[in-house]
This record gives sequence, C-alpha cells and structure tokens, in this order.
Amino acid sequence: MTKTPSSNSSASLTFAVPKGRILDEALPLMAQVGIVPEDGFHDKSNRSLSFDTNRDDMRLIRVRAFDVATFVAHGAAQIGIVGSDVIEEFDYADLYAPVDLNIGHCRLSVARMAGDEHDDANASHLRVATKYPNLTARHFEARGIQAECVKLNGAMELAPSLGLARQIVDLVSSGATLKQNGLVETQQIIDITARLIVNRAAYKTDPRVAQLVDAFRESTAQ
Repeated sequence: MTKTPSSNSSASLTFAVPKGRILDEALPLMAQVGIVPEDGFHDKSNRSLSFDTNRDDMRLIRVRAFDVATFVAHGAAQIGIVGSDVIEEFDYADLYAPVDLNIGHCRLSVARMAGDEHDDANASHLRVATKYPNLTARHFEARGIQAECVKLNGAMELAPSLGLARQIVDLVSSGATLKQNGLVETQQIIDITARLIVNRAAYKTDPRVAQLVDAFRESTAQ
C-alpha cells in the first residue's frame, strides 16, 4: 500500500469506524476522500482493532458503534462514522456531527408481538426491552408514559415471547427480522442515517480534521 505524506502535525489522527453493516457502505466514501486501510483490515480472521492506513498520519480503529461515539467524544479518536441513533442516544456535548453521509439507512421503531391487541393508549407505565434506554424513555415520556427500560445488547426480538417485556425498541431496516420472530412494527421513533462525527476540540485546533470534514461534505454532495 502506497503511503501518502503526513501533514505538518506530529500527532497521529485516529479515525473510529463501526463494526457491522455501516462499515461496508462507509469504506467507498472513505476511499473517495483518500483514506484506505491496510490489507489486513479486510482479513476476516484478523482480530486486530487498530490498523494503519495509506496516510502516515492516520490509523483506523474498528470498534462497536456505541464505542465509536465514546472514543470520539472523549478525544481518544478525533473523527469517526456512526449512526445517528448512537448520536441521539448519548447526546455527548463534545461530539459534533457535521456531515450526513446518506448511508446506513434504517429506523428506530417500537414493536410488539403480532396479535397483541392490548391498548396502551391510557397506560402510564410500560416495560420496554431496548439497547436505547434514553431514546426510548424520551419517546414514551413525550406521550405521557413512563417507560421502564430493560437494557439488552442483542436478541431483542426474544423479549416479548419470553415475557421479559411486551414491547421492544430496536433498529428496523426491511422488517424481515421482526416478521421472522412474530413481531410487528407499531411506531417509528426516528429515521437513521450514518454521520461523520468529530471531536469538537480537535475540529477547532487541528486543521486536518476540518479538511476531512470538508472532503466528506464535498464527496457526499456529488
């Protein structure tokens, strides 16, 4: 892999990217702005979390989506890509999301078992299984309902059938996973796309970060 020259800054940039479906769509965009990971990044058997790129002054870290936001917000990474669901869930003050990359389209929705006709219109309290307790609580609070959020990191669709919670809040794309598990979507909370995120302090003090923001903005505008 041919390396591009580093900038005048002596500090290396760390770019955080999420494991999973967003990454496949993000890599071509990153290549368009001149960021290409080393060959080992694409090796399915490689368990490394940190990778070199074609830039001498940049490395990639590949972590869970929720951790992308945390690394960038706390300055351990200066720039990253993550879904807007994660940004909304954490609402970090030190996180700035200047570019909608128009990839990773899905939605955050409420779902329940098909055939569950229980009327929650006048309910004051509901138990909901989700990995998004903050977004979930705000959604139901706006409707005058206190949501008791049971935090799960996966297998959300099992919660209603096993009696853990009658409703779930989770990401929905095609809806096939819900259908396969006997669930139906009942409410949509937010539409989601992937965003470029940066650490606010790095954006103000490191011109390379601002240059990357401009490059991604121009690339997505084409």
